[in-house]
Amino acid sequence: MVPASSLVMMAVNIIFGIAVPVLLAWWMVKKYRVKLSTILIGAATFIVFALVLESLVHNIVLKGPNGDTILNTPIYYALYGGLMAGLFEEFGRFLAMKFLLKKEPDRIMTGVGYGVGHGGAEMLLLFGLGSISTLAMAIMLNSGQTDALLAQTPASAHEQLQAQLDQICTTQAPTYLLGIWERISAIILQISLSVLVWTAVRKGGRWMWLLPAAILIHAFVDGLLVFLQKSVSMFGLEAICFVEAIIIACFALFIAKKAWKNE
Repeated sequence: MVPASSLVMMAVNIIFGIAVPVLLAWWMVKKYRVKLSTILIGAATFIVFALVLESLVHNIVLKGPNGDTILNTPIYYALYGGLMAGLFEEFGRFLAMKFLLKKEPDRIMTGVGYGVGHGGAEMLLLFGLGSISTLAMAIMLNSGQTDALLAQTPASAHEQLQAQLDQICTTQAPTYLLGIWERISAIILQISLSVLVWTAVRKGGRWMWLLPAAILIHAFVDGLLVFLQKSVSMFGLEAICFVEAIIIACFALFIAKKAWKNE
């Protein structure tokens, strides 16, 4: 049985995960005159490079001859996961900015708007819609439809689904709020990395080092969290993630002030 308090927290997550990306996009369009197409390009780039292309590579590599070694060795898994995330998302960001945004205004807020789209899509799809799925399963659990839920799932996925259902039942209500904290950190990170890559694309020359820097920063953030996930509490992980996001945001702000002096 899932407590009512947990159901409420799941609903809060759904509202947050959907409302924040929409409101941020509206704010960028209204206040900073960022084109909606710029935000949508950021969202589409995340879907194509992170959810489609990166997932295809994971299916090939992790189901290949070395997959078990990577998955069962924390340091290998952290290095692999972090590097893949950094390469796919940052190169995707670079290509989108270089070719799809080449006619967009040459100002820093264009890069910020792209980051709102990129990070907003991540929040909406992975957190907002993911929370809807979790709430739906919780409601089915409380209404005694567990068997029906398992019947709709392939036999090969029963064990994984049962583990997910057990986790929903045992997770305390306040724990769900950690997801909001995580998403705040993630969207700060995505906007900051977008500022770095946008600066590399538009300023070029001596600023091109920001592209490999963004790749390494992204790889480090994701890799560290993967490496620590079994030895650090959820609260500890989110605290580390938030501190990293703030440090990277400060770095991006420093770069923006240096490279975009007129703004």
